[in-house]
Amino acid sequence: MPLITSAPDALPYIDAKPSDAALFAANALVQSEIDPEHANTLHPSIPTMREAQFSDLVEQEYARIGSGQAKEPGTGIDLSRYEALDAPARGDLPAWKTTLQQAYTSAEYLRGREVNLGLLETYGKNAWLISNARLDDELKALEREVEAAKLELEAVEQGRRAMQSNVAGELQGLEETWRKGVGRMVEAQAAAERVKEEILERRRQGAS
Repeated sequence: MPLITSAPDALPYIDAKPSDAALFAANALVQSEIDPEHANTLHPSIPTMREAQFSDLVEQEYARIGSGQAKEPGTGIDLSRYEALDAPARGDLPAWKTTLQQAYTSAEYLRGREVNLGLLETYGKNAWLISNARLDDELKALEREVEAAKLELEAVEQGRRAMQSNVAGELQGLEETWRKGVGRMVEAQAAAERVKEEILERRRQGAS
């Protein structure tokens, strides 16, 4: 059940507004009725907070950050590739070539990131809104199909109920007619057996 978050006035336009002294007295009375232990404990309706459970790696990383230790080399994302390169010593041609290649690579990466971020900023919002609109249209279409299926089901049930109600009397009459027909057939067979017995009896008497 949801907790009560507000206490509306019963008759706000009829009852007079209570004075500050009356409010203070009412609050003091309420506080006197509250168990002191409830001041430090949650209400039974409030669920207990679930404790977060992290993996060992996350716990170790939190501990490292909390202690101020530096990150171990080779772990995590290497951010040095995105940092500005230091110029090598003058005259070291191989080092300058390597640094220049790294600078070209970093510049190309940053240029691509800038283009992608620009495209995302320009078209990302519209694409997201269009996607939401399409999903909303699809949801509405499915809801219409469900509603149509419900209406069709109700129509089928109503038609079936009406059809059975219309033929209920006819079926009952046919069943009674069938029962009467079977009874008459049994009576006819019994009468035929009696006639056979009478014929046999007269033959016996005639023979004697």
